[in-house]
Amino acid sequence: MYSDHQHVNILLSILLENGIDKAVFSPGSRNAPLVISFDGHEQMETLVIPDERSAGFFALGMAQQLKKPVCLVCTSGSAALNYAPAIAEAFYQNIPLIVITADRPEYLIGQGDGQTIDQKDIFRNYVQSSFSLPLDPKDELNIHWCSRIVSEAISESMNGERGPVHINIPLDEPLYGQTDQATEYRSFKTMKNYSQVSSEDEKELLDIWNSTEKKMIICGLMDQNGYLNQLLENLASRPDVAVLVENTSNLYSDKFNHCIDRSLNSIPEENVEEFVPDLLIRIGGPIVSKRIKSLFRKHKPKFQWNLGKENIYMDTFMSLTHVINTEPSKFLSVLDQKTEPGMVAFGPIWKEKDYLIKDHQVEVLKQMPYCDLTAFYTILDFIPEDSILQMGNSSVVRYCQLFDPVKTIEYYSNRGTSGIDGSTSTAVGSAYVRKDKWVNFITGDISFFYDSNAFWNNYLEPNLVVFLINNSGGSIFKIIDGPKSTDSLEKHFEASPKHASAEHIAKAFELDYFSASSLEELEGMMQEVYTYKDGGRPKLIEIKTGGIDNEAYLKEYFKQITMK
Repeated sequence: MYSDHQHVNILLSILLENGIDKAVFSPGSRNAPLVISFDGHEQMETLVIPDERSAGFFALGMAQQLKKPVCLVCTSGSAALNYAPAIAEAFYQNIPLIVITADRPEYLIGQGDGQTIDQKDIFRNYVQSSFSLPLDPKDELNIHWCSRIVSEAISESMNGERGPVHINIPLDEPLYGQTDQATEYRSFKTMKNYSQVSSEDEKELLDIWNSTEKKMIICGLMDQNGYLNQLLENLASRPDVAVLVENTSNLYSDKFNHCIDRSLNSIPEENVEEFVPDLLIRIGGPIVSKRIKSLFRKHKPKFQWNLGKENIYMDTFMSLTHVINTEPSKFLSVLDQKTEPGMVAFGPIWKEKDYLIKDHQVEVLKQMPYCDLTAFYTILDFIPEDSILQMGNSSVVRYCQLFDPVKTIEYYSNRGTSGIDGSTSTAVGSAYVRKDKWVNFITGDISFFYDSNAFWNNYLEPNLVVFLINNSGGSIFKIIDGPKSTDSLEKHFEASPKHASAEHIAKAFELDYFSASSLEELEGMMQEVYTYKDGGRPKLIEIKTGGIDNEAYLKEYFKQITMK
């Protein structure tokens, strides 16, 4: 059965025609026509997540892994506002979500009706585009108009610079009318012509490349890309090129510098200029390392190119000179084929720092006692190859960046807005659509408790393993400068109950619970943690490091790994 609201069926038909077949709903009444039609079609998979904020990040996790749009559907009123954090994260990560908000008819807006707010353009700063459908079109002209709007909205989410789009759909009562007639509507095809670098621009860029002695390519958040990885490896083989990546870049080679902060820690201030490129090329999304941002904002390269189809005007280092709006692999292949290696040994001085510290780091960590840092070292050592690692924000993603990535592991983190609010829900959504792999999630206690509703659904999978670093507070505020210099560190910045435990949350949601208060306990339970049972439950490992001076151990780590 389908809803008797025509525009709902237009929307459903065009979504399915474009291969969009998954929708995350939250319960409500105004979205009943959407529920009836979507749930009534055998090709559309519908999931129900009660908490809209969690639902948004769950859908984000699904779209992140599927690499195609996922629908997010809610009722009218404040429900839509709860989607905002996930939509903002999707916007800055270029993850395609189709956000569908049920609405009252326009004549009821501002008239005191329940669950009614002004929903048009409600996400305007954080979506590619916003669309509002006509109220239940009946005649051929308005049906055509509605089809055109839906086609444009879906095209925005699938072509060019991906990201969330918003479709607001007004629905008048009665809401629960049904029909057994499934009507198909054709969408309008949108062809995108990806821009090519003109021969004139190519000559200018090649002249700059050839005239600069020290070149660096720095890569932010992106998906795995074997061809791009190979091109970067080719360029990194040249003495005048350094390639810096982060775990979230999902790029791997012995020729790359994977741990930026670890390398920067060993560069004396008097030698900094040796490590600053003349030409800096940025690829991908946001960079985690605050140190590299500070370095290049203070010591600016002569040229900076942004290369790609997404985030092309993101001037992270405040030195942008050229925007190259094309697929990175297209232009890097030009550099690889049409330029020769330079003579200056720039890449090797970066790699020398990396190699020396990497070898020394293991010995330093073996001598350190139980703390956050050694807990991360242990966790990352045990995570299975060919799996997925979802990293929480704040201190978690920064700790992870201190350790070399594993080639077969996929790395993800909500670094679009870098908020803590939906990291767990993202991991849960990711595990739901990637049942073929272990999905490992490392989180801090504030982030975990904030998003504990992530487990309040019927879609928890046994391939999800959650590592909770419970250090009794927001440890990032002890690591960064500022908060610890005030009298309000514990009350206003860490802001966490000191004795909060996840054990009863695990019981409430029937998670398999483990607890560790030492490295021996943590290591001892790892084999059981990675025992998979069909029909089993996710595993939660609470690693208790409260009362330990984790900040002091981190400082000591950086002091000891410094290689002059």
